[in-house]
Amino acid sequence: MPRTSHEWWEATKRDRNALRDWLLDQHRGERTAASRIEAFRDRFATPETRAWRVLTVIAKQEARHAGWVGELLASRGIAAEAPDPDARYWPRVLPQIHDLASGAAVGAHAERMRLERIEEIAADDAAPADVREVFRRILPQERFHERAFREIAGKSALSESSAAHELGRLALGLEP
Repeated sequence: MPRTSHEWWEATKRDRNALRDWLLDQHRGERTAASRIEAFRDRFATPETRAWRVLTVIAKQEARHAGWVGELLASRGIAAEAPDPDARYWPRVLPQIHDLASGAAVGAHAERMRLERIEEIAADDAAPADVREVFRRILPQERFHERAFREIAGKSALSESSAAHELGRLALGLEP
């Protein structure tokens, strides 16, 4: 049964194992996002353009976020390396990428979905303080990522990729 980001967070923060697993997923996701964005930039953006520069900044910030989440994991005594779970979201959206606009649209949708969760955590005074603090630091940069991807994509590419994004959300158990 799909649930909202709020429902997801309420369940996750109360379940020690679910929270650990999600933090591990975040660490892995931030790490892989940096390299994915660089590969996307190198394939579709022209060097020295605004898009190239923005994608470079986003990739560096994603790598920084991986470091922050890695530090959070370490402070909780959790080894940051874990086997990759079966991908649920990305196989549904990556085939949509065929140029700069379509890739940026996929990025914008993914960042918007991630923002929903981060905003829940950052606003929740009952969240574990260490988790809330890290995601409050990440939040403004993730807002920038979503906005930048959306601007690079344009309305048409966002619209064309929305169906695949909704399938990806459902695969994650989130309401479309």
